Amino acid sequence: MKKSRSKFKRYSLIAVLLLLAVIGARAAFFSAPPPATFAVAEVTRADLEDSVLASGTIDAIERVSVGAQATGQLKSLKVALGDRVKKGQLVAEIDDMTQQNELRNAEAALQTRRAERAAKVAVLKQAELAFRRQRQMLAADASSREAYENAEATLGVTRAEIASLDAQIAQAEIQVDTARVNLGYTRIVSPIDGMVVAVVTKEGQTVNAIQSAPTIIKVAQVDTMTVKAQISEADVTRVKPGLPVYFTILGEPDQRYRAELRAVEPAPDSVQKDDATANLTGSTSGSSTTAAVYYNGLFDVPNPDEKLRISMTAQVFIVLGEAKGTVVVPSSALGKRGEDGRYAVRVVLKDNKTETRQVRIGMNNNVQAQVLEGLEVGERVVSADAAPVAAAPGA
Repeated sequence: MKKSRSKFKRYSLIAVLLLLAVIGARAAFFSAPPPATFAVAEVTRADLEDSVLASGTIDAIERVSVGAQATGQLKSLKVALGDRVKKGQLVAEIDDMTQQNELRNAEAALQTRRAERAAKVAVLKQAELAFRRQRQMLAADASSREAYENAEATLGVTRAEIASLDAQIAQAEIQVDTARVNLGYTRIVSPIDGMVVAVVTKEGQTVNAIQSAPTIIKVAQVDTMTVKAQISEADVTRVKPGLPVYFTILGEPDQRYRAELRAVEPAPDSVQKDDATANLTGSTSGSSTTAAVYYNGLFDVPNPDEKLRISMTAQVFIVLGEAKGTVVVPSSALGKRGEDGRYAVRVVLKDNKTETRQVRIGMNNNVQAQVLEGLEVGERVVSADAAPVAAAPGA
């Protein structure tokens, strides 16, 4: 009897162990996966903007290098860095002794030619009288034909010499005008109203204008500044003149300067640089490059307080479109686009289940999208799926 009870207990224990093993195996290998999780975003109302971001450089709307066309020592510099100048204002003087001497020589040469002409006019008068006398005497058979012809030839030569002197006088007058202009080049004036933004040549230096015009100062109009924004080739097809723009500078990141896009250059700067290199080297062969291509967008902005300075860096936003107080969802919530242009959006219901809804979308800046139809403010949408978290072994 005791042996039967012992055997029963042993079999019961084995059965219990087998049952526990089956339950453990089922839990380990056949358990249902944890429910999927997802990120949820709420449909809200906000201001939406679609813009192209570009890096820009600020420059004066007009900047002129004021150079010297006369060679000599810079005798005096009338302005300093930062001074305001007017158009026609004297800014520098070059030692003009050489130019004055050239003008005196040209005027003396002109006076010489005029004196020679006056003397030749007197000779002409004498030749005319001699010719008339010979003509009268020939008519009265009181002189020979040879004497008459000699008088006639002398008269013609004298008239030709006077014509030659007239040409020489005109040439001498041109030389006087040229010498007077060269003398005027020793007085350097500003060609525009503006501010002196650079002093290149110091007082006392010698400038040589024989081969090129050396720069004395640089003058810029800084009341209005021009921003040159580099637009990527990926965005330039969406940009056109007349679009609103705004930009910020590093010193005032919260201050927005607004303007309107004036122009978009048809070719990048590299084309101009290649042409300049070809002109210098005589080579017209181009070379391919994998560097990014940028096109310059230009716009002007008033600068009454002169906060904006030459060569400042600007963070430029070219506004392609904007909407105030519109219904928006994250762009990541948009699913596949259908043939009718609508997007599939998964909407989260009250029981945390989801349903797919077709939504009509307007503006989309890849961060937020404008909802035109299909969603209401306050609804929740799936913005991104998250992978299910696996249970740790032995948990």
